[in-house]
Parts: sequence; structure tokens; C-alpha cells
Amino acid sequence: QVQLVESGGGLVQAGGSLRLSCAAFGRTASTYAMGWFRQAPGKEREFVARISWSGGSTYYADSVKDRFTIFRDNAKNTVLLQMNNLEPEDTAVYYCAASATQYSGRRRDYEYWGQGTQVTVSS
Repeated sequence: QVQLVESGGGLVQAGGSLRLSCAAFGRTASTYAMGWFRQAPGKEREFVARISWSGGSTYYADSVKDRFTIFRDNAKNTVLLQMNNLEPEDTAVYYCAASATQYSGRRRDYEYWGQGTQVTVSS
């Protein structure tokens, strides 16, 4: 069992930056691949970024590539998402998720989910 708690969301102007944090609780939390997804009002939840359990492999959605960076600190059971050059289109609830499948961006491969944190980017 893994519990995930996100933090770090907020309101920022376009071009600004935010860092989201996801704390993972559970004996085996550090063995899971971790991902970030987001859901804007009226839209499906979409993949943003994922990182393997070791941190050696990362993958990003095209819409955030070169602006967002995902990284993890297994000693602290924490995964972070650094978001730079934010755009109004990035406005959404951001969810942290854990997967036993190491290299997947599919929602159905993620077994555990956090409660989400709101990110709002004003123009």
C-alpha cells in the first residue's frame, strides 16, 4: 500500500515557475515508478511526466517537454515536478501517481493516486 500527498500548487503568472512535491508513504514506495498527471476542467486526465524507481529514466508529454523536469529523492520518498515558463494552458489539478510498471505513461498502469493540487496560471 502506498499513500501519496501532493503539495506546492498555487496561482502564478504566465512565464513563472512552480515546484510540485509528492510525498510517498509506504514500506515499498521507493520501488515504484512515479508519474504526474493533470486534469483541466471539462477534459480528460492526461499524462505529464514519469520517472523510474531509480530516477534513471524519465519521459515527458510533448506539451511540457523542455519546460518541466521530474526528479526524485528516494531517501526522502519524494518526487518533484519543477515547472518553468508556465502557460495558461497548464492550468489544471495535478496528480501524483505510483506504478509498479516502470516505463508507462498510461493511467491504467498507475495503482495509487494522490488527492491532487491545483495549479492556476494567469495570462
